[in-house]
Amino acid sequence: MAMSAVFRYKTIKGPLHRLPAMLKLFLLLPLSVFCMSLPSFWLGAGIITAILTAFLCGFTLREQLTDIKPAVFYAALMYGLSVFSNLFERETLTALFIPRPDFLRISLRLALIVQLSALLFRTTSSVELRDGLCAIELFIRRVLSLLRGKLRCKTGEQIAQQSRLAQTISLFLSFIPEIFANWTSINLAWKARGGKQGLAKIKTLIFVLITLSFEKAAVKARALEARGGRT
Repeated sequence: MAMSAVFRYKTIKGPLHRLPAMLKLFLLLPLSVFCMSLPSFWLGAGIITAILTAFLCGFTLREQLTDIKPAVFYAALMYGLSVFSNLFERETLTALFIPRPDFLRISLRLALIVQLSALLFRTTSSVELRDGLCAIELFIRRVLSLLRGKLRCKTGEQIAQQSRLAQTISLFLSFIPEIFANWTSINLAWKARGGKQGLAKIKTLIFVLITLSFEKAAVKARALEARGGRT
């Protein structure tokens, strides 16, 4: 089940595993924004580069295909919406199922961004995410303090108080792979009980997923409160 979970952290130490989490977080957003402006050819080249990078980091083809599932789902949804909009604009049956010209480019963008996110989550543990975000927040605060000319020596308690936002964001980010892992678990349970694919499955499992996710979030909140944190 661990292999079939989307964005599951893998302990194999590849090239990206050795990079500091702070650097990976700094690069992810600008790189994602840059990819949004690329033409289709370069988006395809970026996807191939991400695949090769994943292989270098020790990720199997099965794991990469598992990570790309969200992009495939949204691409199929966009295609369905595109065909539906064609009902009112195109007359021939052949043209009806041809998507809009920008469909391919949007799908490639989505696939590349999902691959970049997978590389981040697969190579960065939740603890490294938290430490990286805390380091980024403290760095930004120090730069702002220098610009304002108000840099003062702060106690450990004040630093911990300031990094609370980063800890909250890191909890949110680490919860994303856990949601996918919960879905994988209940999906396997559905298949083991002879459940069929279709709308009935989604209607049944989505409420189970929401309930299970809220329960795990409540457990984490109580654990943080027991350790003296705030929720």
